Order: sequence, then C-alpha cells, then structure tokens
Amino acid sequence: METIASPSSTTSLFLSSNNPNSLHSKTLFFNLYKTNQPKFFPFSKSVKCIQSPEPTSKNSTLSSFSCGALTFSPAETADILPRKLHHLITEFQSLPEPIDRVKRLLHYSSLLPSLPDSSRVDSNRVMGCTAQVWLEATLDKDDKMRFRADSDSEITRGFCHCLVSVFDRAAPEEVLRVKTEDLAALNVGLVGGERSRVNTWHNVLISMQKRTKLLVAEREGKALFEPFPSLVVTKDGVQAKGSYAEAQARYLFPDESKVEELVNVLKEKKIGIAAHFYMDPEVQGVLTAAQKCWPHIHISDSLVMADTAVKMAKAGCQFITVLGVDFMSENVRAILDQAGFQDVGVYRMSDERIGCSLADAAATPAYMNYLEAASSSPPSLHVVYINTSLETKAYAHELVPTITCTSSNVVQTILQAFAQIPDLNIWYGPDSYMGANIAKIFQQMTLMSDEEIAEIHPKHNRDSIRSLLSRLHYYQFNASMEAWLCVYLVTDLLLYSESQNISPGYQLTINFPFLLFPHAFQDLSLGRAAFFYLSDLMTFSHQDGTCVVHHLFGHEVVEKINEMYCDAFLTAHLEVPGEMFSLAMEAKKRGMGVVGSTQNILDFIKHRVQEALDRDVNDHLQFVLGTETGMVTSIVAAVRNLLGSENSSSGEAKINVEIVFPVSSDSMTRTSTSSSPSLKSVNLGDVILPVIPGVASGEGCSIHGGCASCPYMKMNSLTSLLKICHQLPDENNNLKAFEAERFKLQTPLGKSIADVGCEPILHMRHFQGKKELPEKLVNQVLHPYGNGRSMSREPLPSPTFLSFCGTGPVDKEGF
Repeated sequence: METIASPSSTTSLFLSSNNPNSLHSKTLFFNLYKTNQPKFFPFSKSVKCIQSPEPTSKNSTLSSFSCGALTFSPAETADILPRKLHHLITEFQSLPEPIDRVKRLLHYSSLLPSLPDSSRVDSNRVMGCTAQVWLEATLDKDDKMRFRADSDSEITRGFCHCLVSVFDRAAPEEVLRVKTEDLAALNVGLVGGERSRVNTWHNVLISMQKRTKLLVAEREGKALFEPFPSLVVTKDGVQAKGSYAEAQARYLFPDESKVEELVNVLKEKKIGIAAHFYMDPEVQGVLTAAQKCWPHIHISDSLVMADTAVKMAKAGCQFITVLGVDFMSENVRAILDQAGFQDVGVYRMSDERIGCSLADAAATPAYMNYLEAASSSPPSLHVVYINTSLETKAYAHELVPTITCTSSNVVQTILQAFAQIPDLNIWYGPDSYMGANIAKIFQQMTLMSDEEIAEIHPKHNRDSIRSLLSRLHYYQFNASMEAWLCVYLVTDLLLYSESQNISPGYQLTINFPFLLFPHAFQDLSLGRAAFFYLSDLMTFSHQDGTCVVHHLFGHEVVEKINEMYCDAFLTAHLEVPGEMFSLAMEAKKRGMGVVGSTQNILDFIKHRVQEALDRDVNDHLQFVLGTETGMVTSIVAAVRNLLGSENSSSGEAKINVEIVFPVSSDSMTRTSTSSSPSLKSVNLGDVILPVIPGVASGEGCSIHGGCASCPYMKMNSLTSLLKICHQLPDENNNLKAFEAERFKLQTPLGKSIADVGCEPILHMRHFQGKKELPEKLVNQVLHPYGNGRSMSREPLPSPTFLSFCGTGPVDKEGF
C-alpha cells in the first residue's frame, strides 16, 4: 500500500501527494475492514441521504450524498464507519479544484453546531492544530462514542463537521481501528498557508482515539496509567509534577553564590567550558546562569563542542574544561591541536575513565570483525557515528575509508555517498538502533514518488533507493555471544564472593554499574571488584551498539505514550529503539513530532512555542522528551526566554509548555548525597553511595534496560569543575589524571592516531560545507589500502576487554 502523509509545517521526509488516483485511496476502504465485499458499495440500495448543495464548479462531479446526512438500514450498521469514511473520501476526490474543496469545507462549517462556552475549555483543546479546536467525547448507554467539536476557524470547523459525522455513534473498536494514514486519501489539497490545517484531520482523530481509550477503560473499571513526571513552564515560573521532575527542577534556579564563584574563577584564569546537553541538572543550572556573565560557556551536542573550543581559544581562553564523556574531550584536544592551539590545556572532570556504552561498542573485537568484512567488499565506505573515540575512528579509517556523521546529517551523508560512488557498499555503525531506523527511513522512501524523493536528494529516485537498500549494512552484535559473556561474568563474580564467604544475594543490573546492593559489602576490596565486574558486564551488554540512555525507550514506554500521550508532540533521538522511532515518525508526518539530534529536538520545541506565541491565544503544549533528561535545562531556558520576550506576543495569551519525561516505572538513579541529603546511603569503607528505590521515585535507570539519565555524564559534577578551575594552572602537576592527553600511540600503519582519527571528521566537515564527499575520500574508497584485503591487527585496547581477559577479579586503582 502506498504511504502518503498529509503536509506538515515542518520539514519531513514524508511528503504529501495530491494524486486522487493513488493506490492508497483505492484500497483504503478495505484496509479498515478486510472483507470480501465488492469494491464499491451500492449506496443507492442501502443509504438514505439528504441532497447536497449543487456543485460549486462546472468541473465538479460531486455525488449527491452528504457526509453529514447519511443513514443506514439496520442490516448494515456493523460497517457504518468505514462506509461513511469511504463516502467522505469519494466526495472530496470528486472535486478537482482546491477552491471547490475549500468551499465544501466552508459549507460543512455552517452545519456544525457551536459548542457552549462551558465546553470551550483548555481540557477539551486538541493539540497541534493551527487554529483552536475543542473536542468533547462521551460513551453513551449503548456503548457508542458520541463526539462534539468546534473551532475558531471556519475551515477547521468544516474538518470537524466531517470527522464528527463519520465517527459519532461508532463503536469504540471502530474508532480505534482507523489509522491516520487512512485519512491521507481525503485529498483536501489546501494551498499556501492553509496547508498546515490539513493536519487537523489527523490530530482530531488522534484526540478522538485517546478519549475513546480513556472512556472505555473508565467504563470497564481498569486502572489508568500513572502519568509520567513532567515540568510545566510558564512565563511566571516552572511547576514540577512527580518526584523525578522535582529533582530536575531543583537546579533550574541555581545557588547564586555558586554561580558567582564559577564566573569569578573563569574570568580570572581565562577558562572556557564546553559542555554537553546531557549534563547533570545542577551543573547545567549553574552553567546556564553563568553564561550571562561569561561568554565562553557553551552547552551543545557533541558535534559542536570541539568547534566552540576552537572559538574560545581564538578569543583568548588558556584552558578548556570539557564536561562530557572521554571521547568528547579527546576530540576537543585533537581539534585544538589541528587548529594550532597546542598550548591550550584541555581538562576532563574525573580522574577515572568516563565511558560511553555506544563508544565502547565500537572499541571491541566484534566491531573490528564487522569492519574486516567491510574491507573485503570493495568499494566500501564506513559511516561512523560521531559519538565514538578518536582511536576507533583512526583504526577504522585505516581498515575501511571512513567518514563521521551525526544523527542530523547521516541520511544525507549516505544518500550523497551512494549518488557519488557507483556500486558502493556502506557500512554504518556502531549504533544498531540508529542503523535499523535509517534502513526503515529508506524502506519508506521506496513508497514515495520520484518527485518526492528528489526533494530530499536530487540525484535519487525510487529505483536508486531500492538499489541502495541491498548495499546498506549496519552493525549488529551477536546476541548469543552477549548472553554467554553476561553469564560468564555473573558466574565468576558469584564464585568469587563464595570463596570470600560473602553472601551472593546482591541485586545485579546489566545496565547501571553504579547501582548498589541491598546488603552492603563489608569488604571494600570486594566492593571494588564487584563494581568493576558490573561495569564490565554493562559494557558487554551493550556491545550490540546501543546508547544506555536511549535503550530506555522500549515497549513499556511506547505503550504508555500510546495510551496517554498520543496527542502530544513527540520528540525522539535517532538512537531510540524501533518502536519509539516509528511512533515519533508517525507524529512527524502530521506535524506533531521530530526525529533527529538533540539540537533538532531543541529547535523543534522552540519553533512550536514560537508558533503558539504568534497565534496569541491561550494554549497548552505538551512535549514528550525522547532523549536524555539532561536536555531539560536547555529546553526550559529556551522556552522561558521565548515566553518572556518582549516580542513574544502583543496580547495577554497564557502559554503553558509541558515537558514530559517518559521514565520507566521500575527505574532507579544515582544522586549525590549533597544534592539529595534526605536519601539513605550505603557506606563501603570510606565510599558513600546512595540507594534510590525505583518505583517510589519513578526515575533514573531501569533494571530491564536503559537510563533516563546517563550515568557517565553524571560523573561531571559541579564540585569537580570548581576544583579543577581553582587549581589551574596546574603548576604542581596535581591535575595530571584530569588532563585530556594527546595520543602518543600510532596506528598499525605507523601514523599518529590523532592525525588519522581527525581525518574522518574533516571529511564530514567538507561534506557539510560542499554537500559532496571530498575527492580524497572518494579516491580512498575506490583505491582502498591493501587492495580490499583485510589487514590483521590486534583488538583495540579497551579497559573492558582487558579486564575480561583476566583470570580473576581486577583491582583497579582509584575506585
């Protein structure tokens, strides 16, 4: 079935089609109810109707049936809804001119009864519509759905009349069976600024279905889902709903003394800060406030961090502190060196390794084996995610010509590569979720027209997209190997604990090494060993190439979003699992969602808030945040800036913006005792680690997979930042363990890891500027090292891999 989506006010891969003869429109009726009925139901024999007005154009071939005036004989009541919908589609497709369809909508607008003021309230508003739309739903004594709707726009009232006429008095299961794509064939075809109103079809339908689910659950006495925690941002302040949201909100308005202390030391010692969006809320709160007094503080995604570091060095900063994971500080160090700023010091926030489950997946023998296969299939190009270490990029680039990508440019990178190099094989990695999502995007593109595909990339059509699918590969780890490793590590840990006469009744998790156990260890050395075994176990559990954060957005979260937040704006990082990806893509097609990078998510929210301000009417915007919760500080700051802007609106409209955290119900988190003094802790010798119950707090990391907050990013504390800043310059060499050192190792071909690792990044920079792959990279692909033969090499050095190869517990200093 051809996939056609209605126009959206945001850029989308899935464009609209105004072809009234599309396959979708011909098969719609029978997709709703798969029966053996004839294709065109004989309305004249079973439908009593009221005569419609005469056609408004000499070219109109409108049938004499009005969608608002159909009645059916009792024998056919079981199929009323699909027949009404089929008739509605036929009616609008019979009007060839857009102006005729607009006039038809205006006619139906005049037939829609107005709702009383008591029903035109915020709780009845439909989100995502250009105009204000109100919807009331009830379930009558015969278990039929009753709908009433209204709008402040005449065209939208016409939409509402049509939908109410189709769905009113339908059984709940009939209402829920209809999909948004089933409405795409309505072919209203509004032009210009009115095109966004077409999304009303979809958004009103989604609201109807949400209200139907709630009413049925209430009638059946079923317990409703508890709402996710959220923050409601208004011009006057921020309201937290739920304990997790309260924890996030606590630092939105930071301690002024901490802000002043940080600003003073940054100014005195000329220190710049490059921080990632996923920082701890306490850190981000202080940084956001400090930005007003010191310009050399930048909070961004990983791609921009190194760029901002170069800008700060050019502006005179003598030191750069990096708040992120280790591959980010590595990249900053290497890019500064490339730019000629070798004398600018770069410092990380911990003397321990700050890892990343995704980057670790690319630093394993399994990933090198994946690239060995790529090197044996010339011509091949390795498209590696930016969120990997410089060492990984260097080793990979010598094995297979490599270009880095981001979640916002990966699709265009792949399309351009296939267009520029004939018969190319592309090997994407290491994020397996993103790889699967990219493949789904291309599969859906095969259902689009050549014209629609050309709008995405001018050198592609349906044939070329079909062709590239067979030559697009993405990394997937062997699940059976993963399971074996997990069993091995757990068994070894338990055997060791038995040999030490320690009870093995520990609460283990494969996702979060910082979680503690219900029975505190009495032996600190055993605590160290267990910690690092669990750290290893976590890393191995994510060798399939997934982000420990985005792994959270699985079935449980998606099910709850479908039930309670299906009418909200959905945001999702491209790293999320397939279910969440599909949900957000469906929302994107109707102008209610975004899938992309952290910056894409922030820009989408800002754009929607600005649209609401421009409308200058009371509104409540609800956004489901499908990425790490550290994003909320930047989101709240941007939203409050828009709401408080003098140019935000000319009236007194009240805009509420709700940020929803889709956190797993069995989640946990690690929180410092200084930030949450009321939480109980476990003492392991001189180490104090808090234990937080998941269900009670509704937050953090799920024992079934994924974290709402990245445990690695939270190693970047405000205490560490201030400590490092105060000790700079490091004349006594006290900060050696915190310094982002230059790579002294060489690649197997004897070149500098820093030089070779930066080259894939520079290739991406060239593509971003010129919209084509650099000639140097193309030559590397067409004339690979070793003439396409794989080159044997030792596995990438990895703390996780080395500890696994050991024969007993690993005692790692500095726990």
